[in-house]
Amino acid sequence: MAESILFEKIMIVNEDFNCEGPVYLGVDGGKIDCISETAPEKIYDRRIDGKNKVLLPALVNTHTHLPMTLLRGYAENYSLSDWLNKKVFPFEAKLTENDIYYGMLLAQAEMFRFGTVSTTEMYFRLGQLCRATAESGAKINVCNPILCFGSTDFENFSETKEYLELLQDKSVTADGRIIIDMGIHGEYTSNPVAVEKAADFAKEHGMRIQLHLSETKAEHEECKQRHGITPAAYFEKHGAFDVPCTAAHCVWLDDEDMEILARKGVTVANNPISNLKLASGIANVKKMMEKGINVALGTDGVASNNNLNLFEELKLFAVLNKAASGDPAFVTPAQVLKAATLNGARSQGRDNCGVIKLGAAADLTVIDTDKPYMHPCHDLMANLVYSAQGTDVVMTVCDGRVLYENGEYKTVDVERAVYEVEKSAYKYANELK
Repeated sequence: MAESILFEKIMIVNEDFNCEGPVYLGVDGGKIDCISETAPEKIYDRRIDGKNKVLLPALVNTHTHLPMTLLRGYAENYSLSDWLNKKVFPFEAKLTENDIYYGMLLAQAEMFRFGTVSTTEMYFRLGQLCRATAESGAKINVCNPILCFGSTDFENFSETKEYLELLQDKSVTADGRIIIDMGIHGEYTSNPVAVEKAADFAKEHGMRIQLHLSETKAEHEECKQRHGITPAAYFEKHGAFDVPCTAAHCVWLDDEDMEILARKGVTVANNPISNLKLASGIANVKKMMEKGINVALGTDGVASNNNLNLFEELKLFAVLNKAASGDPAFVTPAQVLKAATLNGARSQGRDNCGVIKLGAAADLTVIDTDKPYMHPCHDLMANLVYSAQGTDVVMTVCDGRVLYENGEYKTVDVERAVYEVEKSAYKYANELK
């Protein structure tokens, strides 16, 4: 349960994404209720010494396939097409509801260890995704992506039936922590009628949309051959951008595509490690940001990353985009942290998250700076992006509830999750040899 906590004399990354402090920061009722240079008179359940600590907004991972913990290290050294068709899809065809439930729990524990509380999740068996999230205390925007290779009978898709069932069950939202999005896997796994019906369904039910967009050059060019337009233009034409949308990857966008995303308010979920590992390419983040596109960060699934440590993405996001743009001044530490927090929260429609300010949701990550590689500290923001490690997280808090603290997972039985995941993962890997 949430508890009231007072962090005493702690450095914070404030709502302007500058370091401030030391301050007293209080948490009560799931919200930040005090930020003061002097100790408040109010009595809190816990008092935590802020010496050698920094308080960040909890991280937001805007593109994941969390149950793919079962495939960690399983499909290595393949192109995306072969990775999917030869390894991933055959393995995923074997997954049971139990597999997905425990795969989710293991992933969420890993996420908490590295300071992330909220994810934009795309996977199947929505009921199990929501069940695990309700129990773990995380936040999630979750979808089961539409895949169709010919049929246009949208009303009878298994995914559609799942959506209707969950949307009618008000308890599934877990007091707002769980948001049901519509998902469209991609242009190459859809058809125009299905995209239009999915977009209409999202409009009717007030849903956001998640999709993959121009991840590889082949995907981008083959769409132009099939439809005479790019994937971004395809999705705009068929209504997918008429509701708030998070588009993952966006590596091969052209200028006109970026104009579409900027005009439609689409968030780009940039996944630099996954894109490099699968040799998909490097997204032109500088041009996206210059056009006013909201750019957030994601890890993708652990089958293509191979972890959920968003701190690795922070540093790579900064240095990769400096090199790609030829501009060492591009992407400041403040912009990097904003991409991993506030920009992600905005993409999820969580307007009171992703920032440290009075009244905001108490989604917090505490970093221990008492490390040799964090000294000296000429610029704390730079140290957080370029020097800090995910393992420096000592506490992760969601809506005022401590989910992880100093090696203890408060809401997930990690040993059980590891046992269940490994039992199934090794079994399926052997069957597919």
